[in-house]
Amino acid sequence: MDKFIVSARKYRPQTFETVVGQQHITTTLKNAIKNNQLAHAFLFCGPRGVGKTTCARILAKTINCENLRPDGEACNQCNSCKSFNEGTSLNIHELDAASNNSVEDIRTLVEQVRYMPQAGKYKVYIVDEVHMLSASAFNAFLKTLEEPPPYAIFILATTEKHKIIPTILSRCQIFDFKRITTKDTVEHLQEIADKENIRTEKSALQVIAQKSEGCMRDALSILDKIVSFTNGEVNYQNTLEHLNILDEDYYFKLLGYLLKQDITAAMLLYDEINNKGFEGDMVLSGFAEFLRNLLVSKSPKAALLLEVVEGMQERYAATAKEVSMSYLVSALNILNEFEINFKMARNKRLHVELALIKLNYLQQALELVSDNGHVIKKKRIDGPVIQKVKNIETLPLVKPGGDEPKLFIKEDRPEKTIAVQSNDTSEKNEKVPQVLNTVKEHAPKYSPPKNSVGSKKNLLENIKAKVGTSYHVEEVKDAEALTISRLRETWEKYATLLADQANKHSVIQTLKLAKLDVETDNFFTVTVRALTQQKFIEMEKTLLCDFIQTEFNNRSISFNILIEAGEQVDDIPIHLTLNSKQKFERIAEQYPLLRDLKNRLNLEIDY
Repeated sequence: MDKFIVSARKYRPQTFETVVGQQHITTTLKNAIKNNQLAHAFLFCGPRGVGKTTCARILAKTINCENLRPDGEACNQCNSCKSFNEGTSLNIHELDAASNNSVEDIRTLVEQVRYMPQAGKYKVYIVDEVHMLSASAFNAFLKTLEEPPPYAIFILATTEKHKIIPTILSRCQIFDFKRITTKDTVEHLQEIADKENIRTEKSALQVIAQKSEGCMRDALSILDKIVSFTNGEVNYQNTLEHLNILDEDYYFKLLGYLLKQDITAAMLLYDEINNKGFEGDMVLSGFAEFLRNLLVSKSPKAALLLEVVEGMQERYAATAKEVSMSYLVSALNILNEFEINFKMARNKRLHVELALIKLNYLQQALELVSDNGHVIKKKRIDGPVIQKVKNIETLPLVKPGGDEPKLFIKEDRPEKTIAVQSNDTSEKNEKVPQVLNTVKEHAPKYSPPKNSVGSKKNLLENIKAKVGTSYHVEEVKDAEALTISRLRETWEKYATLLADQANKHSVIQTLKLAKLDVETDNFFTVTVRALTQQKFIEMEKTLLCDFIQTEFNNRSISFNILIEAGEQVDDIPIHLTLNSKQKFERIAEQYPLLRDLKNRLNLEIDY
């Protein structure tokens, strides 16, 4: 029995012409060979399985060909080409940098570069996965890569260009390989299937190409597996079964049930899908891709982005017309959120069912309105919000002719309160009263008279007519500025109030000894002699400040506590001035046995 060779190796391209999907690179290389403009170092970078190593080998074979064709291709007939095809060429050296990434490996490579080729023009060194080299290996490679012998050519290949240091990049001619398109992959698979006498369906090859995501090696590996699974016949159904891909008919059915808001049918369909062995994250991801294809199908210009099997484009376009743009965008947002949180969910099935329930009632959560001819979406909040609004009728504002005292109208009964207040907002002492009418639930409503705008007298008469005899008028006291005599009186008054508390003797004594200084109308300082006295007043500062503000009817009053200069150090307790080591030494002086214990046990104290 002949030894089986996988298609990725058996049908590896041997000439530039047979390389799939990289015409921009193969054309450049052929022209460089024909015009004798070869660089001494190349860097091939791009995704896996797109032909980087293949192009490196073809380039190495072509530049050593003895009978080069006019189009820049190797002849495959000369001794150099034959030895290369048989793997016996001494002019081509391949190094796997993933397993040979040390400085010694690079030094060995540099030593080999010193020797001229025995046959042919060039010695070609292909370094695969070059990004795996260590930083020291890169540095050891720099000089040789910059100025190699005229017969040495280096071809570096990598899938992660960003990991290569800039000094290497600047010494190489860089070629970026791109992913192979679905169309090119399908054509290449069909060509191989014809050579191997494999019966295929184009839709099945399209599914394989989509699954490979632009990697030809993966596509050929999938084809080999399906051929072994189906005994030489590749059709759409067995391809879906082998690749564990959910048929798009399920997604069309699921969308139909959701649009009809038939949650029962949608749940039963998901149960059928789940019983077939498809995981929840696969359903969420597949349905999101399905909705994305519908979104693309809504625009004829964007239809080029639609990558589905042949014959499904018309079905997508017809379905897209039945679904609104707002539903597709919102559904994609929901599916993306549930797919992100899928791994954290304990009950995976319930997590997917919640997504289906949300999609089922999504249409009710969308309200489309017209705004200047454009359709916009009104966003619904997640939960209900109850807001109760009650209109409060206010009395009209009247500009007085002169200054009037501030008024506060208070009802004898606590159930009703009407506040009338005027605020001084003018720098010229012109007071404009703002009357606020706050009436509780059972209070009678007030309707302002038609001719209420007028003088201050008319305003007060209107208020009295409204409230009757149930209210009396009190004058609001003005804020009092700080004075030293009045402040000391209030200070001593607070100290007297503390006399009834047994544990406040130290605070009372501190308050009596404190020195008061008025700085401004709303600010004063308190000077004490020691840190402990400052701590005592700090503990009472909140209550003390509130008491003073109440006495002066001035909420802007504040104060700071200072320590008298030159005396506070003597009053600071000794334990507050010593660090940990000094404290130990002080204790050890009083108790020598403690130091003796430390020395005997050979202890190291962490101060």
